[in-house]
Amino acid sequence: MTQPKIIQTQTDIPQTIDVTVFDEYGEPMTKQIACERALTVYLNWKEIVTLMTLGARPDMLVLGYLKNQGLINDADALDSVIIDWETQSAAVVTAEQNDDIDETLSKKTVTSGCGQGTMFGNVMKKLEDLKLPEHRITQSSLYGLLEALTHHNDTYKAAGAVHGCAVCKGTEILSFVEDIGRHNAVDTLTGEMWLKGETGEDKVFYTTGRLTSEMVIKVAQMGIPVLLSRSGVTQMGYDLARQLGITMIARAKGQRFQVFNGAENIAFDVKGGSDE
Repeated sequence: MTQPKIIQTQTDIPQTIDVTVFDEYGEPMTKQIACERALTVYLNWKEIVTLMTLGARPDMLVLGYLKNQGLINDADALDSVIIDWETQSAAVVTAEQNDDIDETLSKKTVTSGCGQGTMFGNVMKKLEDLKLPEHRITQSSLYGLLEALTHHNDTYKAAGAVHGCAVCKGTEILSFVEDIGRHNAVDTLTGEMWLKGETGEDKVFYTTGRLTSEMVIKVAQMGIPVLLSRSGVTQMGYDLARQLGITMIARAKGQRFQVFNGAENIAFDVKGGSDE
């Protein structure tokens, strides 16, 4: 796979900043807050969207977003990605033009993503024939993965106000990213997997956010059959997981979890449990 030229004008973008706050007794203290930046995305010089982001991996975020929206499908057609923080813009140039881009952009759905995400075009129609592979996991490996995940979330631990997502295999965390919205985090991981040519059939996707239709759709597009969250589930997210064959595990923390779909894909190999 041909790798695009990636240029970023500034790479030392802070994820948090220190501010002075006052407690309930009027005492000053120094606390960290998460940074939030606007990044306007252009595809072949056409403005697509403005994303609000921490800016941790903006190149992968932009590419993953464009892929998930169906605006770019061929990674080999990518020519360059230019991230310019002075103008708060991201310019993606491809060797091929998308002649249907105006029609795609005209079909816009505002989703429940943090800060209101968007899905362009008839995304679900593209998933009609998708058949995700079965992937069995064990209860014990799930506990191991949840323990490994507690060592991440650096920005959340320091400042809160962000979501984290991860692509995992077994108890190994292959890639972890935090951002203002969970939809940004999943788009970033999509971009990374896409450029690396990685497949998702043996992976587990983790998110700190709720499992909505948007999250289920994006994970299905990545080809990942297991979706894990420490948060809850919406009805449409649940219905889509059943339709697409995604093993959906929510309320996962410590040694507690709830399987909303795909319990047959989990080997319950730990007797009893813990209240932790």
